[in-house]
Amino acid sequence: MNWTPETIKKKEEIAFHYSKILELLGEDITREGLLKTPERVAKSLMFLTKGYEQNPAEILSSAVFIEDYQQMVIVKDIDFFSMCEHHILPFFGKAHVAYIPNKAVTGLSKIPRIVDVFARRLQIQERMTTQIKNCIQQTLKPLGVMVIIEAQHLCMQMRGVEKQNSITTTSDFTGVFNQAKTREEFISLIRGGK
Repeated sequence: MNWTPETIKKKEEIAFHYSKILELLGEDITREGLLKTPERVAKSLMFLTKGYEQNPAEILSSAVFIEDYQQMVIVKDIDFFSMCEHHILPFFGKAHVAYIPNKAVTGLSKIPRIVDVFARRLQIQERMTTQIKNCIQQTLKPLGVMVIIEAQHLCMQMRGVEKQNSITTTSDFTGVFNQAKTREEFISLIRGGK
């Protein structure tokens, strides 16, 4: 984190409010184990939401190359961690992203980076899936994009229905992925041809 006067002020304000939350929960914020908790939580929250300060289109377009390649490019099993905007609890899993270039490809590391940008915001899985797809489609203008996200949500596992083994899967696609055959090829490739 780049600690500018502005980010230091933000951290201090978050820490102040978090100390009040701890007091409202009935905690003694002067006890040893909690003395630095408000500041640690503030730093953690700022890290976990740093995607608000990043521009995914700039990241993606920072490494664009003209290439005569029009086959599927897949980056699969991209680990991510995000925070559910409804309960401020983590959800995490894997993103699988494919696109079919239309004369422009991007550096392979840029795909996981934009997944992280959108994951490092208060999110819902459905929106995150669409944001990743839209960013790639609008920035690279490929023949099509498909994104599948598989995640576990602690708001379902720790509270509420308390289903520890549930996995939520979302998908979104554009262009040539509107054809069932192309979608099926992508799914087969991310599943290892099984």
